[in-house]
Formats: sequence, structure tokens, C-alpha cells
Amino acid sequence: MRFSFWPTPSLPYNEVLALARHAEQTGWDGVWYADHFMPNAEDTSAPWPEAWTTLAALGAQVPRLRIGTLVSGNTYRHPAVLAKMAATLDHITGGRVVLGLGSGWQENEHRQYGLEFYTVNERLDRLDEACQVIKALFSESSANFSGRHYQLEGASLEPKPVQQPLPLLIGGGGEKVTLKITAKYADEWNVWGDVDILRHKMSILDQHCRDAGRNPADIQRSAVALLFMSDDQAFLDKMRNAQTPMPANVGTVAEIKDIVAAYADAGVNELIVPDFTLGDAAQKRATMDRFIQEVAGR
Repeated sequence: MRFSFWPTPSLPYNEVLALARHAEQTGWDGVWYADHFMPNAEDTSAPWPEAWTTLAALGAQVPRLRIGTLVSGNTYRHPAVLAKMAATLDHITGGRVVLGLGSGWQENEHRQYGLEFYTVNERLDRLDEACQVIKALFSESSANFSGRHYQLEGASLEPKPVQQPLPLLIGGGGEKVTLKITAKYADEWNVWGDVDILRHKMSILDQHCRDAGRNPADIQRSAVALLFMSDDQAFLDKMRNAQTPMPANVGTVAEIKDIVAAYADAGVNELIVPDFTLGDAAQKRATMDRFIQEVAGR
């Protein structure tokens, strides 16, 4: 199983770089970065660097880790432009990029920047076409596509990505449409979830793969959940009873190790640990080190 790290997107770049370098030096496999333009909050004044620019800088300075967006909203950029960006970064990094893509969901950034938000169904329809556009540009010398939303006419993308294929990751757990799009086009898939959520979602994804004539094993699966790891039982009991905004893994080192083993048994290929709950810079590094050494066994 791969283990990857997700720094808070509001951190200054020098802190993100320091965390990425620490992850690289201590045995982590990847760094992921959220692609949003502002917080999903009423107050949007917090600093919020742009994702692909940040990843380009990280990719040039951190030599080993896989890097990718978790995930880019398809509504933010034309998929041909996004494909060009990802291919360029794949060359900068020597072939370490994952293009994480989703339909887009955060309404405030669309409203503030004048980006069309569309309906849920329209966003998903655009995501389906965007996957076809990106795949065609990555693989064909002259790509043509005529969709409702996107068109290519003898379109070139050179140089092609270093990786063949450059992995396309679809993010999201929508069972009727998003997972069907994943089954048709994705090389990797990600969703927030505990082990039970992953087992359920993956069984649906597997069926969509079979319906599409694809081998389910062709799609790598990754999970992300908040981490609360401590030796303080009172703190752990509090967090187990808390209503966290996202799925969370709570426990001692031994308990988290068992949870990770359960993810692996369920068929999860990569576990992504966000730093959102890990405290200040020193506490983050201490938890990162304890996780990668004592839980991951690196």
C-alpha cells in the first residue's frame, strides 16, 4: 500500500515545501494538494495559493514523490488546457504526476470568479466529456472530439506525458454517475471514507467496471480520512464521539495499524493522510514520523 500526505491548502508555500521535503525524506510515497481558489466558508479572505502552480514548484524541488490534485474541478479550466498543464508538469517531474479530476462542487468560488456552476447533472455530463478529451489528447497525435460541451479539431498535445498513460484519477463517491464515469475512464479513484464506506463504494465501482467491460483491477483505489492518533485515551474517546465533518480514523498506533490493514484487505491501494487535524508544524512532523514508521512500517 502507498501512503501519501495532504498539506492544508491555506499554508504558505515555504511550509508546504518543508512538509513535502520531510515526507520525501522519511519514506512517504506522495503529496496531494487541493485545487480550490478559496475556503468553502462565508469568510473567504484566508490565503489560498493556486494548486497547479504550487505543484509545479514542488515537483521541481522534491525529487521522488508522486504529486497530484485532489481534485481539480472540471469547471475551472477547459480540459484541453488542463491536459496540457498536467503533461508539462509530468516532464518537469520526470513522470510523477497524477491528474486528479472531479465534477466541481464548491459554489462560492464559481460565484465570486464568474465561473458557470451549472446543475449537478450538467457538471457530471461535462466531466464525462472532459475525461474523453484528456484521454484523446494524451494518446493521439491528432485528436478529434465532438461533444455537447467540448470540441477538438485535429488537436495536438506535444510533448506527450512521460508516463504512458499519465494516470487520470477521478474523485468522488456518487454511485449512479461518478462511479460509472470512473469505471469508463479512470486509472485511479479516490473517495473520503472509512473502511466500511470503501468496501461499499468499491463493490459498486466493480459492478460498473463489469458493465463497461473493464477489469476492476485496472483501477487503483485510494482513500482519505482525517487522522486522530494518540496514546491519550480520553482524547481518543472524545474524538470517537465527535461529529467530525469528514470520515476519520481514530485510535492508538496499534489501532490505526489494524485500520490500515483493513483498508488493504478491502483492496485499497493508497491511504492519504491530511494534516488538517495534526496540530502545529512540530506536531505534524511528529505524527507523520510515527505514522510512517510505526503504522506503515517504513
